[in-house]
Amino acid sequence: MNADPHRNLHSEQGALRGEHPGRDTDPVIKVVDLAWLEFVKPDLDRAEAFARDFGFTVASRTDETLRLRGALAGPDCLVVHRGRRQRFAGPVFQAAAAEDLDRFARATGSSVTALEAGGRCVTARTPSGLEVRVVHGVPEVGGLELQRPLTLNSGGTFPRVNDTQRPPREPAKVERLGHVVLSTTVFLRDLDWFLHHLGLIVSDFLYLDGQRDRGPTMAFIRCDRGSEPADHHTLAMHLGPENGYVHSAYQVADLDALAAGGEYLKERGHRRSWGIGRHIQGSQIFDYWRDPDRLLLEHFTDGDRFDSSLEPGWAPMSASGLAQWGPPATADFLGSTPSPVLLRRAVSALRADNEVDLSRLLALAKAMSP
Repeated sequence: MNADPHRNLHSEQGALRGEHPGRDTDPVIKVVDLAWLEFVKPDLDRAEAFARDFGFTVASRTDETLRLRGALAGPDCLVVHRGRRQRFAGPVFQAAAAEDLDRFARATGSSVTALEAGGRCVTARTPSGLEVRVVHGVPEVGGLELQRPLTLNSGGTFPRVNDTQRPPREPAKVERLGHVVLSTTVFLRDLDWFLHHLGLIVSDFLYLDGQRDRGPTMAFIRCDRGSEPADHHTLAMHLGPENGYVHSAYQVADLDALAAGGEYLKERGHRRSWGIGRHIQGSQIFDYWRDPDRLLLEHFTDGDRFDSSLEPGWAPMSASGLAQWGPPATADFLGSTPSPVLLRRAVSALRADNEVDLSRLLALAKAMSP
């Protein structure tokens, strides 16, 4: 019998003495959620076409800006500006109270500014140079009609009688923005910045095989809402040879919506990167897709929710440890396809003042091999 490839990869194991606690003892503020993500793209028509196929609702569109929303009430979840070159412009978080903006501004040497559409904002930068904004009082839109989860017969329970299952082949309607994943060459510096300045707390740490004593190299991080459960991760970060966006994730109704929506995307000529499967850290059922500009986006459903009482789990970092079931993680998803660009990034990282060295780079390459 073959050994279970997932044995000992779940994160029920906790920290060892002296390891990173996964939270700051005196954070500046505690954000309550992601508000939205901002991107710059050269072709808004192409961006809008994919967005509709993926299941976003267009909130507004001008020649210069495309705003996309989910079906649940709240702020728009994606803002795409027209620009000459594609880039990730940064995440925007929601403050719990207006006075939090003043505290955040003082702590980062920034200022509070008014937003054109309403509300106020503070902009700061992480140690890796990522622009992060915190907002309060931004206008929120009402909810739209949701895609109804299917009624399931299971075990000895049969709530569906004299009725069939025929999920429509249509876009999986995006309900809300769930999380964003980032790569950073200064993982611990960025991690501590987010924990201290935004009051985020770690749900799970991953470390490189044989290098646990050097500390974690990936963290799944949630909002601290006290006794109110929050998504297992609103932000995830991992050590890598470059700084920037990895993927973002958007909640849909259920597995059938996700799967039928994936068939619709495939019929429309879009490319799946990895899926369908169920993650370990966070437990989400997932499906990853590339947009026409090769940005990675995830449909997910059935994710974990933790309150602030849970301490971080610890597990080794590996490609096989990313999912409980589903197809093996692809080279496209892992970003491990050999290329001159990848080699240049690795060499550049080794020459810079950061947390990347040859030992870690080789261990990362081994961990992320499909």
